[in-house]
Amino acid sequence: MTDSVRAPLSDADRARRSALRRMKGVATGLLGLAAVGYALTLHQVGWVGYANAAFEAAMVGAAADWFAVTALFRRPLGLPIPHTALIPTRKDALGRTLQDFVATNFLAPDVVRGRIAAVGVARRTGTWLSDTGHAERVGAEISGVARGLLQIVQDDRVAALLEQVVLRPMLARPWAPAGGRLLEHIVADRAHHKLVDLVVAEVQEWLERHEDVVTALVRDRAPAWTPAWVDERVSKRAYQEVLRWAGDVRADPRHRVRLALDDVLMSLAKDLQSDPVMQERAMELQQRILENPGARDAVEALWTTVRGVIEDATRDENSDLRRRLVAGIASFGARLAADDELQGTIDGYVQDAAGHLVTSYRDEVATVISETIQRWDGEEASRRIELLAGRDLQFIRINGTVVGGLVGILIHALTLLAA
Repeated sequence: MTDSVRAPLSDADRARRSALRRMKGVATGLLGLAAVGYALTLHQVGWVGYANAAFEAAMVGAAADWFAVTALFRRPLGLPIPHTALIPTRKDALGRTLQDFVATNFLAPDVVRGRIAAVGVARRTGTWLSDTGHAERVGAEISGVARGLLQIVQDDRVAALLEQVVLRPMLARPWAPAGGRLLEHIVADRAHHKLVDLVVAEVQEWLERHEDVVTALVRDRAPAWTPAWVDERVSKRAYQEVLRWAGDVRADPRHRVRLALDDVLMSLAKDLQSDPVMQERAMELQQRILENPGARDAVEALWTTVRGVIEDATRDENSDLRRRLVAGIASFGARLAADDELQGTIDGYVQDAAGHLVTSYRDEVATVISETIQRWDGEEASRRIELLAGRDLQFIRINGTVVGGLVGILIHALTLLAA
């Protein structure tokens, strides 16, 4: 609060104020009762003397605790007694102390890491994500964010950025040696065999579905003087041979076509690394691409197409991309909920990240406490805190009255015994 105008009380604050007034009444009533009892038993002996001592000590305890509790929030009886009205006058110092306490005891790396370990972030996240409804919600949020980002960016700026930051730097340096090394590793590890299997399978399936296309191509290439029935038989035989050849390549991992392809790729990889002629040709190709005015148009057209596909896919809840995204999220959640090793790995990453954030930024985070308290008005802060804790503090007054009375009896008894 930066001004002296009191903020309106909420319903909860009104209930706290009523409870505070009741407890103040009880504590003050006990003080009054002790005062009346002391007056009635004054200068009495016997057991009444014990009562008088109890009432006297109870008044002292009640008055002392009233002063202590009141001094937290205001000056008792309005008197300018030093070290009173602590909250209104020393709220800034108290805020800094509270800030240091929170930063040391709550924002310590070990405390945060231990809390995250006890919570089990990975397991809970996996269980939550494995639910289809939750996965759909996350997928919808991701799609909305992606669509929003795509709507913000401008196509011409993205195209220029891709050209200047990606395309030109990538093609400005010779890529032949690096590409050759990469291709050599791929061939040596047979990593391309899966792609070859996929291509051969697609070719065979396409041939099986398009016999008429293949036979028509063969017939169109036949000489004009050959009879039609000869062309028909030759085209069918050619189709059968091509289909059989594709099946053999697909079925035999050691087929000579596959081996020949491996040899060609390995030879190309070595030439890219060591053949100056091949490297010069590759560099010339790079320069032609860079100097071609249509390069940027191609990049912009590619980006526009990709953007349109992504926007349509993220907008349509039944699109293949959305379904795959939701299925992937749910599948990851199920695995995360069941895989203890994966949970441990992710929890470790989360703990490390939280520990780093706390170590690096806990002072900035804790500063919010002192800065917020500094903006408060002293009297308003005192009033708010008293509403929150004042009812419990009244028990100090009540206990002081009772304990004071008991101590008074004990002191009176010891005095009589000593006499």
